[in-house]
Amino acid sequence: MTKRVSRRIFLRGLGGACVAAPFLGSIAGRAAKAQPATPPRRLIVMYTHYGCITTRFFPRKSHGPLTAADLQPTTLKHLAPYVDKLLMPRGIRAMNEWTATLARGQGNDPRLQSSASYFTCHPVTPNSDDPFYFASETKFYATPTGPSLDHVIARQLSPDGEPLVMCVGGFRQIGSGAISYSAPMTPYPGLSSPAQVLAKLTGLFTDSPPSPDTYRAIRGKSIIDIVRDDLDTLARFDMSQADRHKLEAWKALLHETVTTVASGQCATSLATALGATQENVDLASLPRSADEDALTRRISDSLDGADLHSNLAVLAAACNATPVIVLKYPPSYVFRGLGLVHDSASLARRLDNSGMQGTCLPGVIDMLLKIDDYHARKFAHLVGQLDSIDEGDGTLLDNCAAVWFQEVSDGLAHNLNNLPIVQVGSAGGHFKTGWAVNVEDGSPDLTAGNSEITCVDGAPDEVDAISQATGTDPSLANAPINKYFCNLMNALGVKAGVDGFPAPGGSAPVTHFGMYDRTEDFIGGGINPPTIHDPGEFTALKASS
Repeated sequence: MTKRVSRRIFLRGLGGACVAAPFLGSIAGRAAKAQPATPPRRLIVMYTHYGCITTRFFPRKSHGPLTAADLQPTTLKHLAPYVDKLLMPRGIRAMNEWTATLARGQGNDPRLQSSASYFTCHPVTPNSDDPFYFASETKFYATPTGPSLDHVIARQLSPDGEPLVMCVGGFRQIGSGAISYSAPMTPYPGLSSPAQVLAKLTGLFTDSPPSPDTYRAIRGKSIIDIVRDDLDTLARFDMSQADRHKLEAWKALLHETVTTVASGQCATSLATALGATQENVDLASLPRSADEDALTRRISDSLDGADLHSNLAVLAAACNATPVIVLKYPPSYVFRGLGLVHDSASLARRLDNSGMQGTCLPGVIDMLLKIDDYHARKFAHLVGQLDSIDEGDGTLLDNCAAVWFQEVSDGLAHNLNNLPIVQVGSAGGHFKTGWAVNVEDGSPDLTAGNSEITCVDGAPDEVDAISQATGTDPSLANAPINKYFCNLMNALGVKAGVDGFPAPGGSAPVTHFGMYDRTEDFIGGGINPPTIHDPGEFTALKASS
């Protein structure tokens, strides 16, 4: 005997919202207006310390279309295969620059201020007005008064409300090198072990039986696939022709609007292809000898320690584990794998020690160029892996904004204007690509800085970090990084309240971020009223501009 379908039956199993919807009178109108689903957008950040030799980093053209030939003479030559997907935002300044005269920020510490304020755009506390005061609480352990960008995004968009912060090489982000803060004055340690990351991701793999709690996180299937058996059962009930039409319309609407990540790639097979296996993770966790380099140590014939972290980041993106992933490289690091014996902080100062004045270390420019080249190769590896995975009508890279941020511009000057920022991927078509875009004034010949004004060819020049001669004239390239952060948040779908600041439950575009957007306002550590002088985003970076 057949049965007519009842409301009680429809509300069982699939959930009231999913099954009752076909019987709302507006279903046909909604189906007509439905747009095809698109893969989610992600932000993947690579952060390195001490800037770079800017004169070799920037292409000659600061505004206009880029070609592979533009990149070939530069540190970015490894990104030439991806030039059509590359965006170089030029003319940007980060916040809270340290100077010996308190001209442009607080007086805590050159590294602490730039790192702690970089993704927060907040001053640090406790404040110091003495740039040469060495108390540990202000020089090493002051913390920003607001949360960082990764947490602001994750709080709205991530399933667990947290970003994935990976400390490359196993060096946890603490003290003056920290960049991620979950709340005011609250450093976020992140994950220092590849084993922790792999363990976090394996519960999302689709080729192992999911628990009820992870059922909703299945990737590569539409909702219609997940509930197909239930809908087939419903279709066998004796129902009116009108109700049957509504059920079919609802199935079509599900196909069009509720598709999850289309890659279907979140599986152990992808982890294996990326070398993100338990075996490699275990090898990366073995104790190292004194002469081994944690970043360049070989895990396999084609993978080193840094690449393993990058591949885990790619796996996390493919699994849509979180929309924001951070790869933080360590500060004060000795790149023994590159044949170097001095730490990166000392080399950035052009010295063999951590001082700010002295005589050039012979050959130091070449040493720094080795580090720059290494970081560029690591970023190119990350980009290449993202681009190797098909997703939707393009690749995983096309649905990401993979951005290499550097703590400062030149590591001797500690200047924050004229930042070297490289983005690859349009975040689903949101950003213009294949371009360098000078967001400050559109000029095509913005300076590349003066990184090679001292220590050229190993000459025994006297180094003076206080003069900031190797940086960029402070009157140039000062467009606030806050606006670029607004670009990134809007690309991912973060929403703001009526005041323009990102806010859970908001419905407006993000136009404001941080406490200040002029580095001079940081002087005094929060004594100036919170002010965003130049709200909005850089429209010149958008694909529609």
